[in-house]
Amino acid sequence: MLEVKTLDKPDERRDFPRGHLEAVHMTGLDFAVATFEPGWRWSESVGPIAGTKSCGIHHNGYVLQGRMHIRMDDGAESEVGPGDVFVCPPGHDAWVVGDEQVVVHDFAGAMATDYAKAD
Repeated sequence: MLEVKTLDKPDERRDFPRGHLEAVHMTGLDFAVATFEPGWRWSESVGPIAGTKSCGIHHNGYVLQGRMHIRMDDGAESEVGPGDVFVCPPGHDAWVVGDEQVVVHDFAGAMATDYAKAD
């Protein structure tokens, strides 16, 4: 079955402090576009909604714009920016670096279905 959707008309939008997520849901693919404003930090903006110490979502992402720093619970750290493709397992904090908003496309699925939803 062929399915085509446009990000101009997402199936849902979730707003959270200093950001939002737009998702499309298709057979075999839940796709998310997340926008994070300067000052956004997962532990401050989404953590209280999720009710967890760190992000429990697996991400397969592509950064369109901006820079984001990621710190894993085990202490590993990295920064991602425009053009970077990344895989980030559950158990991390992340925050916007600088004054530019960050836009990430996430293909892993869980971000589109579960991110920024209360447990």
